[in-house]
Amino acid sequence: MERIPEWICRLEAEDLAFIKNFVLSSGSLKEIAGIYGVTYPTVRLRLDRLIQKIELAEQKEQEPYVRLIKELAMEDKMDYATAKILIEAYRKEKEGK
Repeated sequence: MERIPEWICRLEAEDLAFIKNFVLSSGSLKEIAGIYGVTYPTVRLRLDRLIQKIELAEQKEQEPYVRLIKELAMEDKMDYATAKILIEAYRKEKEGK
C-alpha cells in the first residue's frame, strides 16, 4: 500500500476541498467559479497558488534557510514571488563565497 504523498499532508483543509471540487467538476474552472461564487480569474489565481504550493512541497531541500522560506510560502505567510526572490538571492550570495 502506497503512503499518502507528503505534499497532500502539508495542504490545508481549504486547499483539499478545492482539489475535491476541482476533480468533481472535471477540472472546469467556470464550474468551480460558480461553486465558490467568484470570478474565473479568481479561481485561476487560486489554482495557480495551489500548484505553486504543491511544487514547493515536492522539492526536497537540504538547506535549512531555503526550506524555511519554502515552508513560509506554503503556509501563506509569504507570497510565492517573494520566496522565489529570497531563494535566488541566497543562492547567488552563496555562490559568490
